[in-house]
Amino acid sequence: MEPVSIVLYQNDARTAQLLANSLAQHFESVHLARSHEELGPTIARNRAEVLVLDMEKSYWGEVERLHQEFPSLSIVCTHRLADEELWTEALNQGASDVCEPRQDEVVRSVIRERAHRAAA
Repeated sequence: MEPVSIVLYQNDARTAQLLANSLAQHFESVHLARSHEELGPTIARNRAEVLVLDMEKSYWGEVERLHQEFPSLSIVCTHRLADEELWTEALNQGASDVCEPRQDEVVRSVIRERAHRAAA
């Protein structure tokens, strides 16, 4: 199990729990932020290295703000209608990836991002 701290912020509580359970099988520390106001403090308190952020629940520009506030944070965005346009915009704001909020896609994206960071 990799010693990485992950913060998860999802619109749907059931999806959040499923993603948290899947991520916890691969990573040591997974924390849920339950509101927009909890995001920054939860990231800081847990020294998160990865944020899985529901773009449907976040306001536009949130990725850029978080990227500026936490420059070493990897941000994996989720959106149920993820497409190339959304992916491009999120990456331009500082996200690492955008995927649908499915367990396998999110876990794969986080693992890929951690491997990329380790190789850099």
